This record gives sequence, structure tokens and C-alpha cells, in this order.
Amino acid sequence: MPTIDALSERLTQYLSQSQIKQVCRAYFYAEQAHEGQRRRSGEPYIVHPLAVANILTEMHLDHQSLMAAMLHDVIEDTGVPKSALADQFGDVVTDLVDGVSKLTHIHFESKEEQQAENFQKMAMAMAKDIRVILVKLADRLHNLRTLGSLKPEKRRRIARETLDIYSPIANRLGLNSVRVEMEDLCFEAIYPMRSEMIRKAVKAARGNRAEVVDNIAASVRNRLSESGISARVFGREKHLYSIYSKMRDQRKSLGDIMDVYGFRIVTDSIDDCYRILGAMHSLYKPIPGRFKDYIAIPKTNGYQSLHTTLIGAGGIPVEIQIRTEDMEAMANYGIAAHWLYKSESDQTSGTQRARQWVQNLLELQKNAGSPIEFVEHVKVDLFPEEIYVFTPKGTILELPSGSTAIDFAYAVHTDVGNHCIACRINKQLAPLSARLQNGQTIQIVTAPNAQPNPAWLNFVVTGKARSNIRNYLKTQRRSESVELGQRLLNKALSSLGKSMSDIDSDHIDLVLTETEQESLEDLLESIGTGNRMAPLMARRLLVANKDTDVDLTALQETSPLTIKGTEGLAVSFAKCCSPIPGDPIIGHLSSGRGLVIHTERCRNVEDYRDNPEKCVHLSWDKGITSEFSVNIKVYMENRRGIIVDVAAAVNQAEANIDQINVEERDARLSVTHLSLSVQGRQHLARTIRRLRNIRGVSKIVRIKNPKEKL
Repeated sequence: MPTIDALSERLTQYLSQSQIKQVCRAYFYAEQAHEGQRRRSGEPYIVHPLAVANILTEMHLDHQSLMAAMLHDVIEDTGVPKSALADQFGDVVTDLVDGVSKLTHIHFESKEEQQAENFQKMAMAMAKDIRVILVKLADRLHNLRTLGSLKPEKRRRIARETLDIYSPIANRLGLNSVRVEMEDLCFEAIYPMRSEMIRKAVKAARGNRAEVVDNIAASVRNRLSESGISARVFGREKHLYSIYSKMRDQRKSLGDIMDVYGFRIVTDSIDDCYRILGAMHSLYKPIPGRFKDYIAIPKTNGYQSLHTTLIGAGGIPVEIQIRTEDMEAMANYGIAAHWLYKSESDQTSGTQRARQWVQNLLELQKNAGSPIEFVEHVKVDLFPEEIYVFTPKGTILELPSGSTAIDFAYAVHTDVGNHCIACRINKQLAPLSARLQNGQTIQIVTAPNAQPNPAWLNFVVTGKARSNIRNYLKTQRRSESVELGQRLLNKALSSLGKSMSDIDSDHIDLVLTETEQESLEDLLESIGTGNRMAPLMARRLLVANKDTDVDLTALQETSPLTIKGTEGLAVSFAKCCSPIPGDPIIGHLSSGRGLVIHTERCRNVEDYRDNPEKCVHLSWDKGITSEFSVNIKVYMENRRGIIVDVAAAVNQAEANIDQINVEERDARLSVTHLSLSVQGRQHLARTIRRLRNIRGVSKIVRIKNPKEKL
């Protein structure tokens, strides 16, 4: 069992006596606060904070982080308030502790929502001080080490959450040693039998491989000695979860994975790394396409190394990683290597990248609609596989594997993404949905009036692109809903012989309080989205305005609301009856969807056609230029070339075929389903006249319901 004396002894290696005293003071404070509390294993609770501090000591973290480790459960699990902690240990340590503490006094609808809220809170604290996540990772690692005392279902839940969030974060920050141990412990918790089976197989294989490993290592050392290069050479063991993942994802047997021999060569300088690479390629034949230079182009988490795969004696595959001592420290400890080695202050590339990633979290949080959506975006950005592409000026951008031109545009700048209309990949025009490949040069074409398309959400990969598109559409939908709500409320008031100018601000505030809305815009938005009824709100405003002399029971007929077809997301056209300009129309106020436009005779609005609180009488604007989708069935002879005639007739009528489907009835008769884009009923009539003139066409029917049976 670790003790504070043993920890103090270890801290003398890199902390001053005054700093060690502060760490000890935090320990004794935590010991007193947790007095009487025990862990599930039966040990005194203080054992856990002390173990977390020991994990951080391995990274040589500063005294404030160690104090936070000692105190990290005090706010959450004892009666000590945050203010008392601040008085004792200062704001910096208290903010670190608060960043790691869970939200315990709030009721959550589900476990997922609780986890999401807690992670969002921690992410915000991370943005202020990156050490928050280092303390949290150490806390989670020790909890995983002591999972044995928990029930199996809780053990699996904690392990899955770790694999989803905390292990990828450790990888994103370059904390390889923490990630590897986390993954193996989670693997053991979720699949204990599989873990044990692979462990035994690896142990047996290791004994059989020992001689081969020694021979390869000796050959490598001899070649380095001949070249006059000083370096450390050691075998690289795959960890259990990595073996299992490869077996599962690549459908390989354990034997296939264990047949590959891994070595790491650590030297003093970057020049020596490339000299060693040349020496290895002259010792064994390299496999084409298996060389990667992560020194020239580091991974997103700051990882740097040369990777090459060679064919050794007897056809044995040999994987070799070549790196400097600083790169080795960065590979194992990531952002914590700054505290461990104090190399080149805090401006190492890995530290800068980590801070940039945390800043990106802030942007994701700002655009996310809910904590669960925020966690969803973060999970996307934690996938380690990445590609490297170039801007037209030669700047390298790192993106997740599978990224598209839209992801690239948002990575360059949010405004570039929002106004993107086209792209060129290696100077050739390409679809915005095209998956990018390593080494491509991407040029984005923008237009001032362009805006994000909701369809982009079907193929974008990065959290930044997804959250910005959603945020833009949400903002756009709000402004359109507010505008529609204003029109609906004005119409409801005018039917009562009044207008908004007749209602003073005090009475508007009274209605806002009653409806729990913060502003008039919020109230108008709720009307525009169909969550509140305009006639009811009009009556409520007039009742609040006690000076009014209006008879609220006497509704006056007013001119119907006009529809232009360009209202955007707040107005949609029902698929059941596909209304087009010229059709008599009615608007159904649907909760969450806003105004849904149907034809007047549509069966889906029969029940509330005469209810002014559910339906709005509408008319088409006279200056409509938009195109609308309409479906027709064309009954015709089965003769060669008739489909060409149909397409030509539609083209001559200046309409457009969006979709065509031919169904053969018998040897001589077929039915063609056409989805056309037209500007209204007159345009449709002209198109149908053209189609009727085709030889062999016997009947044309407009389909009011696309799912209608023939």
C-alpha cells in the first residue's frame, strides 16, 4: 500500500522542499475530510487519492497537480465546500479539483445525460488548464486498476466509457503508456475469458520467439556499430487489446499477428534517425509502401518516429520504429513530457497541438445543442487515424481518415465552410462529398451568398464541420421561424382588429413570464415552429392588455397568408399531397416542424381543417419563381424509343425530370412514374399537354400521394 512518506521520498527527485510540504498538507487535509470513508474493496478511501498522485509523479507533474490529485474527491464526496478549499489551497488548485469533480446536485433524465454533462463540465475546465485532464486520466486509471471489487455490470459500464472517451483522449494527448494500460484493463473487464486466453497464448509464443528476437536484435546492433551510430535497440511487445483489435478488425489469427517482430531504435538526433533508416534498409529488404515518416509530418498528437517494415532472414516480417530520446518521451508521456523533461519550455509541437485540440473543444461546445451532442462530436474527433492534405499554398492540414472537401473547408476556416460551393482536388473539379486521400491538394471555391446544405450532414466526418453546419442551420431556422411567427401573430391579431402596436411592452413582458419565454423573439420562434398557437397568443396578449376594447369572440376574416416558396426551414411542403402553385392550399401548424403546407382537400388535414388554432388559410404569392416537385403516372404503349420521346417532351415544356421509374404491366402496356420539377399548375398543364401528344400515351394521372398504389 502506498504511503505519503514513500511519495515524499520520490518527490525529492524534482520538487523543492516547500512544494513537497504543500503536497503533504493537501494529503493530510484529504485524509481528514475522507475520515471514516472506505472504498468498495474495504481500504481507507485516502488510498485512492494517494495512488492517483503516485501515477502523476511518474510523469513528474508539478506540485499543484499533485495537490489536486490528493483533493480531487473532497468537493464531490465530503461536506467540504469549494470556497473552503480555495481558502486553504488557493484558486488554481481548487479550479483543478472542481474541473475533475462530477455534478452531484443535479437531477438527470438518464445515465448518458449525466455522463455527457460531467464530461462537458470537465472539458470546459480543460480549456482553462490542461492539467485537469491529466488528473482525471490518472484518477480513471487507478479506478480501472481496482475494478475487481465492483459488480460485473458496473465494471463493464466503466470500461466501455473509458474505451469510448478516456482512452482516445489519452491517445489524442500522446499519453501512450496510460492508454495502453487503460485498454488492457478495459479489455479484461469486458471480456475476461478472451483476455486470459490471449495472455496465455502471448506468454507461450514469447518463449518460442525469444531466440529469433535475440538474433534480429544482434544483427541490428552490429549494423549500427559498423555505421558508427550510438543507439538503444529493444524489442517492442504488442499489448493484449491491440492484438485483440487486429484479430477482430483485420480478421487475422493470433499466429499471423505474432509472426511479426517489432523493434524500436532510440538515438540522440534526427540526423541519426535517417542514417539508421538507411542502415536498416541495407541490412534487410524494405517492403514497398510500408514506410512512414512521422518526423517530417508528425501525427496529430505530436507523435514523431520513422516506421518501416522489412523482410528479415527466412522471410520474417520485421517492423522497426526509429526515434530520438525526446520523441520516445513524447510517444510515452505526450503532453506530460513537458513536465517530465522540461524540454524547450512548453512550446513542443505536441503541447501546441494538444492546446489547439482543447480550444477546438470550446468551439464544439459552443455549437452543440446539448451535452450528449457535444460528446458525440468529441468522439468523432478522437479517432486516431488521419490523412494529410495540402492547401493550394502548400500548408499541410491533418484530417481524420474519410474526410471530405467540406471537412477540409471547415478545417481552414468556419467562413470558408459556410460559403463553400465547389472544390478542386489536384486541380480537377470534384464532388464536395468525395473522400480525400493522403497527399492531395484541395482548393475550395466559395460564394458570398452560399450557405451550408443540410445534406452535408450525411457525409461530413469531423466534429468541427458537423457542429458548425448544425449551428448555422439552427440559427437560420431560428431566424426563419421568428419571421414566420411574426407573420402568423400579425395575422391572428388583425383578424381581431388589432396589431402589435396596440399592445404595450409591460403586457408583452407579462405574457413572456407566463409562457416562460425570455424574449419576444423566443415567443415568435415557438409560434413559428408550431409549438404555440398564434390565435391563442394573440388572445393572451389582448387579455393582458386590459385597456383593449376588442371582442375576442368575434373573429374577422382577413386576407390569407401568402407563400413564396422561399421561406426556408420553417415552412415545408407535405409529401402526402405535394402542393404546387395554383393548388388551393392550407397550412397545418405542426409542433417542432413549423408550418406544413397541404392541398385543401388533403385527407391528412380533414380533422382540423376548420380549427383556426391548428390550420391557417394560405394563398400563393403572385411572383413565385421557385420550382416544386410533383409526381405523375403516364400510361403508355411498350414501344422502342418512347422514353426518349417522354424526356424530349418534358424538356420542350421547360420542366425537369428528377426521377423516372418504368413498370411493365404486360407485353404492350407500361406505366412510367415521373417526378418533375415545375413552377406551378399552369406549367404542369403545359407539360402534360406535351406528353399527351406523344404517340402511344393513353392516360396521365397526377399522384397526390407518392405511396399511392397503382
